[in-house]
Amino acid sequence: MLILTRRIGEAIRINDDIKVTVVAVSGSQVRLGIEAPTSVAVHRQEVFERIESAGDHQKPTRLQRRGEGPTND
Repeated sequence: MLILTRRIGEAIRINDDIKVTVVAVSGSQVRLGIEAPTSVAVHRQEVFERIESAGDHQKPTRLQRRGEGPTND
């Protein structure tokens, strides 16, 4: 596991097309912003586990963009 230290407003890049930015830190919570192609599924760990256990891991999902309505996550 790679462990990085970032401050609010700082980001990490994954390949050429995924950017993860620290948006806010409040107590023990960190708010992350993720920019990725819509073809890349992005889920919280607990949602990913629920999808896998339901056998829905091949179901296409899309990344929710700011200002859009909620997704299934």
